[in-house]
Amino acid sequence: MIAADAAWWLIAGVALVALLYSSVGHAGASGYIAVMSLLGLAPEQIRPAALVLNILVASIATWQFRRAGHFSWLLFWPFALLAVPLAFVGGSLDLPTRLFSLLVGVVLLASAAQLLLRPPREGATGVPGKPVALAAGAGLGLLAGLTGTGGGIFLTPLLIFMRWARAGTAAGVSAPFILLNSVAGLGGNLSATQSLPGFVLPLVPAVLIGGYVGSHLGSHRLPHIAIKRLLAVVLAIAGAKLLFA
Repeated sequence: MIAADAAWWLIAGVALVALLYSSVGHAGASGYIAVMSLLGLAPEQIRPAALVLNILVASIATWQFRRAGHFSWLLFWPFALLAVPLAFVGGSLDLPTRLFSLLVGVVLLASAAQLLLRPPREGATGVPGKPVALAAGAGLGLLAGLTGTGGGIFLTPLLIFMRWARAGTAAGVSAPFILLNSVAGLGGNLSATQSLPGFVLPLVPAVLIGGYVGSHLGSHRLPHIAIKRLLAVVLAIAGAKLLFA
């Protein structure tokens, strides 16, 4: 059970996370994990809860960014093809992930620093080769399943820094990538645990509202430089959480 005062903090926290992350095409799993960890929830409850919330927000972000014309099927499918089954595998495993957390945390903080200090200019982009995209997607999917995230926190900066997509397109591709990986990761987790935490239900309205507002702002209102700055904040939060949790 969660105390009443803690429950309100949890609801407010996940709503804010959903708003911030969805504005850059993400769903907020790393943020939900941080909020729930700070409130002392059990690790075995945090992972499936974060994935459920991720699915809800990623669904809204996928719809908003696709409707705004930011989705690219040509860029999306090679990354998603192997990511989804490997996210299921990762979600079903109960492995020590501290080394993964340390390495990924450093990468995320370095990416945040680059975006803040020297944001990539919106120049020409090129679609990566299929073998490269397939391999990258496979690795990101496995990592997403292991960590209880959707993988977009890693995919978006990769697309931008490699100049494979502009900021808007990167967000539009990351949202459905997160959605599919979260569904697969949750399926793998439930196949192993056969349980879903009951405190998730009251959080649903909070993340739906936050996700709708954030994804609408990100897909229709915010300029690309603002998306990059917001992404830097998201990466910094996620990186710090992975390093110091």
